[in-house]
Formats: sequence, C-alpha cells, structure tokens
Amino acid sequence: MEVSVYHAAVAIDPDQLDIVLHPAPVLRQKTARIGEITDEVRAVADRMLWLMHDAEGIGLAAPQVGIPWRLFVTRDPAVPDGDGGLVFINPEIETLDSELVEDTEGCLSLPGVEVTVRRPVGVRVRALTLEGLHMEEDRCDHFARVYQHELDHLDGVLIIDRMTTMDRLRNRKAIRDLERR
Repeated sequence: MEVSVYHAAVAIDPDQLDIVLHPAPVLRQKTARIGEITDEVRAVADRMLWLMHDAEGIGLAAPQVGIPWRLFVTRDPAVPDGDGGLVFINPEIETLDSELVEDTEGCLSLPGVEVTVRRPVGVRVRALTLEGLHMEEDRCDHFARVYQHELDHLDGVLIIDRMTTMDRLRNRKAIRDLERR
C-alpha cells in the first residue's frame, strides 16, 4: 500500500485560507500524511483554530480549508468555552466501544445541512502534536464523535455520504443550493 506524504513544495499563505464549501473537490480527496512539522504547518493549524472558533464550530479538518493534509483541529474538551484548541497531526482512530449511537451532525463545509449519523460511542485517537510529540486520548463522549467526523474528512468522506433517505429529503434544498453556487 502506497502512503502519500506531504512535503513542502509550494508555500501556503495561512491568512488566505478560508472554509471551503461542498462540492469543492478537495473535500473528496484522501489526504497526505505530514512528513515534517514546519512553521508552515504550525501557521496553518493556528489559522484553522481561528477559523473554527470564528465559525462557532467544534472541529475543522485541513481539507475544509483547501489543503489535503492529514491534520484536524478541535476545541479543547477541557476548556469548552475557551480559545485555542487541540491539533491532531497524522491522526489514527481505534474503536474502543463498538456500540453505535445516533446523533445529529452538522458541518462547516455544508452549512444548513444536518444529518443523523450512527457512530461508535468510544474511540482512542493517536496523533502528533504541533511540538512533534505523540499523543493518545480516549473519548466516550461527544468528542469521540467529533474526532470520527474530522477523520472522515481526511478520508474524503462527508456527512452527506452517511445520510438516510429521510436525511436526503430533509436536506435536498440546502445541498442543491450549495451545488449550484
């Protein structure tokens, strides 16, 4: 199996990054692992955290700002109302509790769309921090769902891929409006 790895080739201006909307092709790409944590990676992560907070989101993946990297950010569960957040570089998720729980999910790249998604209740996420340290976190709460949602983005999967027939009917107009922009 070939694994693509991101290596800096073209400089990214983090100040120019913004949240991209469906049907942007980057949202469907499988992302590349980050080979080295550079100043550019740190600046992109900082911008993503700012964009997430500004949009009142709980998580944001690199493809959602137009970059096909294996990186996502979330609010910090320990500081729910604070600034900052957590950065996950090259994350992997393992299911700890396979009981599936339904809940409604939205997405910053699909404004106005809400989908009922069944996900495992408990996960372990392993990733690198911005400092290059290995981190591991077990979650059996709403953040377990957030981490799975963001990891889906890194694999080119959107919540609309998980819609039921009722979700399709309920969200038809919002999706059509996004696709016609």
